[in-house]
Amino acid sequence: MLGIGWFSTGRGEGSRGLLRAAVEAIRRGDLRARILFVFCNREPGEHEGSDRFLAMASSYGLPVLSLSSRRFRRERGAPSIEAVRGEYDRAVLHLIEPYAPHIVVLAGYMLIVGPTLCRRFPMLNLHPALPDGPRGPWQEVIWTLIEQGAKESGVMVHLATEEVDRGPPITYVRFPIRGGPFDPLWEQVGGLSMEEVRRRWGEDLPLFQAIRREQMLRERPLLVATLRAFAEGEIRLVGGYPVRADGQPLPLCLNDVVEEALARWGGEPSWTTPRGQAPWGRNLGITP
Repeated sequence: MLGIGWFSTGRGEGSRGLLRAAVEAIRRGDLRARILFVFCNREPGEHEGSDRFLAMASSYGLPVLSLSSRRFRRERGAPSIEAVRGEYDRAVLHLIEPYAPHIVVLAGYMLIVGPTLCRRFPMLNLHPALPDGPRGPWQEVIWTLIEQGAKESGVMVHLATEEVDRGPPITYVRFPIRGGPFDPLWEQVGGLSMEEVRRRWGEDLPLFQAIRREQMLRERPLLVATLRAFAEGEIRLVGGYPVRADGQPLPLCLNDVVEEALARWGGEPSWTTPRGQAPWGRNLGITP
């Protein structure tokens, strides 16, 4: 059975929703895996969002590990966690190594993972863009898409490496951000500079919010379907790198899987079906 380690800063509903989706899939029997631990770089009392995340993880009966990156940095008098990243990552490795996960999922983990961790365990990172799309935090990804006047975007899962957001892509989903309800939103910013757009609306810009909704709708089913592909052997790790069992190249497009999930559930970001049925075995070459 696939043993998963779960890393998250747990800032908001997005982080909680990703963990909830995986736990529910496991409980239904749709994902043959175990979450061996949940690690958070915040400790109880640091932030309301992470407190809710930690409480939720504990309510699932999952081992919860915490090491405050803020406290770690302050105790060493460092100007930023990046200044002591290697030391911090070694301390994190000491915490998680006894659990021996097969893979580690970075789901809303806001720190850069250095070589100490990503060389020790295969780490899957969820990134809100296509494999050839913008890099950086999700906010900057969206601003870049708007600045470029992009026609489509996506979400991908890639292998975390020492190069931030540059690891080999494993799976992805794409979606349009033009046409239909998007066109009036683009018209709202037509002819304005990015400086003016950001000054007037900031992240409250309707176009910004619409793109983010499309990303978040697909993050949960994409991540769980990716984990299921690993659990069922559709994607394997060879020498620490993912490969498809059928010999075809990665990344694997999971549009059919994800869009079927959204259609089945009326746009809700849930990927499972009643009674633990898994409707997409044919899409992934997986027998439920």
